[in-house]
Amino acid sequence: MKKTLAGFFLLFSTLLSYGQFINGTVYDQKTHEAIISASVYFNGTFKGTLTDKDGNFRIENPKGTQMPLIISALGYYSATITDYSASKPVIVNLAPKLFELNEIVVSAKSHAWKRKQNLVVFRQEFLGRRGNALNCKILNEDDIKFKYDSNDTIKAWAIKPLTIENKALGYMITYYLDKFEFSLHDSSFFFQGNIQFSEDMINNESKRLYFEKKRKLAYEGSRMQFFRALWIDGLNAAGFTVKNPANETLDAKRIVIQDASGKKYLKNPSNLSICYYSRTASSVLIMLREKVFFDDSGYYDPAGIRWEGTMAQQRIADWLPYEYVYKK
Repeated sequence: MKKTLAGFFLLFSTLLSYGQFINGTVYDQKTHEAIISASVYFNGTFKGTLTDKDGNFRIENPKGTQMPLIISALGYYSATITDYSASKPVIVNLAPKLFELNEIVVSAKSHAWKRKQNLVVFRQEFLGRRGNALNCKILNEDDIKFKYDSNDTIKAWAIKPLTIENKALGYMITYYLDKFEFSLHDSSFFFQGNIQFSEDMINNESKRLYFEKKRKLAYEGSRMQFFRALWIDGLNAAGFTVKNPANETLDAKRIVIQDASGKKYLKNPSNLSICYYSRTASSVLIMLREKVFFDDSGYYDPAGIRWEGTMAQQRIADWLPYEYVYKK
């Protein structure tokens, strides 16, 4: 009997650790009213839910991950929550975008020709310039708003989430765009927002093999594969060579630290050069913080890193959900 009870409690505690629920409420930062139908999700995944009529939500965190929780709603800036637990409800206050919307709409009325040009640049920089982008389409481009107060910088964002059909990789995507800037002077760009994968079209059996092949190609040499390999100290086996400015080859033991709770961080005082197999074009990982959190799904804190080279060319059309399972 004692063994049975012990086994039951062990099973119960295991289920709790792999099936924790996070609860919270979402409010308007200015009016303090509850926001209905706000999206609550883990960035870059299929995992998400909506707030109810009282602004409340409940979302499962099956892996017990520390991946940031994102809250997005129509007409608001998204909020990123990193400090959460199953034992304490999360209170979120979203900041509205309404002032900026009025400003952009008024400015855009007499700029139809320029908007057309801006959209071409936006698609190239946001979706990408590589093969997958040719089969990737933004279904609601009318919701993209441009600001015309600068002659050398294209600025854009969207009040409504962008719905993207990726026919190359077989995903429907929702992207909450907060900011986009592209310099016509030096071609530098920056965009900020959050992504949720809403449908996996691989259920279409006639295209299953096609999607699987394209996803595999998108994964190989990607930032996701790099961080997954870094997590298990398998850079070399995955085909990655990492070097510092002194041209020394580094393994995970030299650039990864782990804290008492098991979280891992990339830590290096200088930039890293990354090469995938024998490809001549390499990538450069530029550290913007002393250490950068990452986990076994391939997620990393994007605010702590800037990319140059091959990996910097991977855009929305090349992204995979963190649930993606790679099979050689």
